[in-house]
Amino acid sequence: MIITLAYLWFPYMFLPIYSGFERLPESLIDASSDLGAGSIRTFFSVMMPMLVPSIAAGSIFTFSLSLGDYITVKIVGGKSQMIGNIIERTLLAPNQPLAAAFTLWPITIMVAYLFVMARLGAFKNL
Repeated sequence: MIITLAYLWFPYMFLPIYSGFERLPESLIDASSDLGAGSIRTFFSVMMPMLVPSIAAGSIFTFSLSLGDYITVKIVGGKSQMIGNIIERTLLAPNQPLAAAFTLWPITIMVAYLFVMARLGAFKNL
């Protein structure tokens, strides 16, 4: 199930990071190598700070969409409990107040994650 979910949500993480790499100015990478920085130092000191908004966008897409994914688990036949499956079972029970309480967890997690990303400055250059 983990392999299936990773395969399903990989493009939502890859495409924002790829577009972030495309937007990197070649002159900064050349300047870093001219100043004597190696490839690892260039990656962590020059490229990573500029890729933070892309990584944040990709992780928000991936994380928020995967929180509500319960159909994939049913199709693949996984035995894992995901929050979407728990909400679906409580709605079928029918126990709407408990399902509403379970839906607050993904919302709270996403709001906290967006707040942390905003505090880190990931949305300044969007």
